[in-house]
Amino acid sequence: MARFILRKFLYGILVLLGVVMLVFFLFQGFGDPSRLVMGQSGDSTTRANIRKDLYLDQPRWKQFLYYLNDVSPLAIHPVADIESKQLRGFFIGADTKIGIKVPYLRRSYQSRRDVGSVLMQALPGTLLLAFAAMFIAVVIGIPLGVTAAVKQHTWMDSSAIFTSIVGISAPSFFMGIVIAYLFGFLLSDYTGLHISGSWFEVDDITGERRLSFQNLLLPAITLGIRPLAIITQLTRSAMLDVLDQDYIRTAYAKGLGKRRVIWKHALRNALNPVITAITGWFAELLAGAFFVEYIFGWQGIGKVTVDALEKLDYPVVMGSVLVAACFFILVNMLADILYGIIDPRVRVR
Repeated sequence: MARFILRKFLYGILVLLGVVMLVFFLFQGFGDPSRLVMGQSGDSTTRANIRKDLYLDQPRWKQFLYYLNDVSPLAIHPVADIESKQLRGFFIGADTKIGIKVPYLRRSYQSRRDVGSVLMQALPGTLLLAFAAMFIAVVIGIPLGVTAAVKQHTWMDSSAIFTSIVGISAPSFFMGIVIAYLFGFLLSDYTGLHISGSWFEVDDITGERRLSFQNLLLPAITLGIRPLAIITQLTRSAMLDVLDQDYIRTAYAKGLGKRRVIWKHALRNALNPVITAITGWFAELLAGAFFVEYIFGWQGIGKVTVDALEKLDYPVVMGSVLVAACFFILVNMLADILYGIIDPRVRVR
């Protein structure tokens, strides 16, 4: 298992390196970053200093190496760079130091804040929304899929199939607008919910921030509709295959109860494709909640990224893409490990 995890980790590093190359060469060619930093006003000297600070006076391949050195946890930096960029980590050496550091995603063109701190401030909101959406999808989707498989060719099975097809067909941004309008505007007096809001509220008098999960419900439902529909269909399909196996008939022949056979023996062996869907969709929810966060005004990485795109703040956009890629890699590694834990037939050698 350790060798397997190490191999997956190395593959993940290669994938992440490819993402870094794609992100750099895709976004570095748009506009003049020095102009975006200093605005419309500014003399040639100021512009030259900004271009030097951003390494724009270097060839493109050198710019990429500098960027790779910034975002890499293992890097080499002069003492002046460590102090000016406020790098955090462990460094050894004299004038030029090598060390292990927190990846430096550079600074926002607009706010001049460190991109890492901007994204880390927004990350809890996105994680909370993704966990809530996936919790809704799993808690409802798996029992619904099992029920549809056990009650095959009944109205319960037909209803589950119909609702899952509707859920898969409806785009998240469309469902977000419909749900926000119905429950956050028309029925707001009855539901007590609002169109927009975040996971914290600010007291108008004291300015104190306090947790508020009331605004989480509508975006979580909107974001969880599609994974719920897919989990329902995958669970139903996998359960139908498993229920026809010989060991299920043997379990019934031994006198085991129907509930125990279905929920303990059959469901456990049917979970592999469901785990793939859960982990894959969880990673997608972290990276694909942009429109839902924007519609509901939810303070997360998605809304931060959309706002940055409107302002052509490319370091923030590049940093959010790298953070999303890291989550994809980590979640996929977790899925491969869970296969061997959930299903005893899967063995990693």
